[in-house]
Amino acid sequence: MSDAIKHECGIAVIRLLKPLEYYKEKYGSAFYGVNKMYLMMEKQHNRGQDGAGFTSIKTDVKPGERYISRVRSNQSQPIQDIFSQINNRINNTLKENPEYENDVQLQKKHIPYLGELFLGHVRYGTYGKNSIENVQPLLRQNNWKHRNLIVAGNFNMTNVNELFDNLIRLGQHPKEKADTITVMEKIGHFLDDAVAKLYKQIKKEGFNKMEASPLIAERLNVAKILRKSAKNWDGGYAMAGLLGHGDAFVLRDPAGIRPAYYYHDDEIVVIASERPVIQTVFNVPFEKVEEITPGHAVIVKANGEIAHKKILEPLERKACSFERIYFSRGSDAEIYKERKDLGRLLMPKVLDAIDHDTANTVFSYIPNTAETSFYGLVEAAQDELNKEKNRQILDEKETLTDERLTEILSRRLRTEKIAIKDVKLRTFITEDSSRDDLVAHVYDVTYGVIKPEDNLVIIDDSIVRGTTLKKSIIRMMDRLNPRSIVVVSSAPQIRYPDCYGIDMARLEDLIAFRAALELHRERDSYGIVEEIYRQCKEQVDYEDVDVKNAVQQLYTPFTDEEISEKISELLCTDDINASVKIIFQSVDNLHKACPKNLGDWYFTGNYPTSGGNRVVNRAFINFYEGNTGRAY
Repeated sequence: MSDAIKHECGIAVIRLLKPLEYYKEKYGSAFYGVNKMYLMMEKQHNRGQDGAGFTSIKTDVKPGERYISRVRSNQSQPIQDIFSQINNRINNTLKENPEYENDVQLQKKHIPYLGELFLGHVRYGTYGKNSIENVQPLLRQNNWKHRNLIVAGNFNMTNVNELFDNLIRLGQHPKEKADTITVMEKIGHFLDDAVAKLYKQIKKEGFNKMEASPLIAERLNVAKILRKSAKNWDGGYAMAGLLGHGDAFVLRDPAGIRPAYYYHDDEIVVIASERPVIQTVFNVPFEKVEEITPGHAVIVKANGEIAHKKILEPLERKACSFERIYFSRGSDAEIYKERKDLGRLLMPKVLDAIDHDTANTVFSYIPNTAETSFYGLVEAAQDELNKEKNRQILDEKETLTDERLTEILSRRLRTEKIAIKDVKLRTFITEDSSRDDLVAHVYDVTYGVIKPEDNLVIIDDSIVRGTTLKKSIIRMMDRLNPRSIVVVSSAPQIRYPDCYGIDMARLEDLIAFRAALELHRERDSYGIVEEIYRQCKEQVDYEDVDVKNAVQQLYTPFTDEEISEKISELLCTDDINASVKIIFQSVDNLHKACPKNLGDWYFTGNYPTSGGNRVVNRAFINFYEGNTGRAY
């Protein structure tokens, strides 16, 4: 999208179900799992480029042998950095010990990162922190194998303060108030508790401490541990975890906000944030890759037993619609179709904006992820053009000549690649006027294809802040001297902050919010702002379940079209010669295009968890008080 926002994370889990010798014989390498992890993480680099981490576990190793290996990076290309380190370590060990070359057991014993269980993670630093300590997976170490816990996830919790206080009441002393640490310590607490109870039980059965350890690992009830741990979580999450002895799990939030998919056969269990990643890396068909049911966990025991168990009661499904609009890779068959539909459904509004004059209209898109929606828009425009051709032929059938028929049939839709992203802007200059000049050149344009009588229609995924549109894209489009510029957003107006893993925490950053404020000023109804602030403050000490979204009132007096028109004004400066119109998708059409992903809180304020209402109210309080801090 034109407004870059940091978002999401990606997870990848692989569990090999056969001995390593099997993969050596069938695929030519005992490092089959490591190689597949590289591909899975690289195929999800769109989900996070601030940092990446990789962890492997060897099963059935002797005491004194290392069985957990972890590597993390926050370098500029973290995935490449991680696997460069891994490959160097592997290659150096093999070079120094040529006898390991064809002996898988010696490789497993002496070479790190080789194992049966793997967890990978890519991230964006939504809190602005990108130190190596913030890069996942996180590791909670213990000298008992089954009490080692490794956690990574695509998530954000809205009630971190409550979860932190719960840990203190349990007698813990967390080292920081971060949701990743808090979640890991909560799981770790109930893991420790389960191990202690099992040890007492097994001891009563007559087993000594050494004999008890493998029995504890075998009897650990991972689902029960997760039920206790996640009882009070409020947020969107796909949470992955490994235990030192080889158990693994991925738990999805009850509303299905964050995505998670899995596949298994007799060789492998694999879990990822996106379906096409699994399809591509393991060459499996669409229908073989299953979605983890909201509120459920896929659990793989160390012995290879696989279960899909309910952990929390599922809520109304509110899977994130932004996944479909922008975040996920468009190679997913369903997502590709949905994005085309998003473009197609916008066509009636576009036709109105250009007075149905397709002959004098050029259609384009803002690269690169809006391209699929552009295809849908163009297909709908082509249908309209075909109807127009049919009407002309029927109207002129009595006088139609071969020459005239050829003229009518030869009319084609005009599509061009107008906007070209020239550079990834590095805003190393902080002085405003200099920054604005840099932003203005993020995009370049194609000259010579627009005529003065032309409309220019350009589609974007979504419009968040509008900064790049105002300071770069509209200015660049205007240099082509079109009659009008129509900017089309395949997403509805973003009116509310996210709190489930996408970096949209400040209301005043949203162009739709600023447009609503401006409309209230113009209509002498700005007093509603103070009233909303009062209601937000009044609810500060309420339980989450009792909190109502007070900010929705800000938009109630206005139609979508009124806010769109005001956004057009705010994004158009006095030096723009063309008329400018901004068109947004409707929420109804969003639901038609993406019927399985109805999580629309960005646009409607209907948050899927009660913690979301607290966050949006806090964001409004921050805005009103001039507090630049985050709402969560």
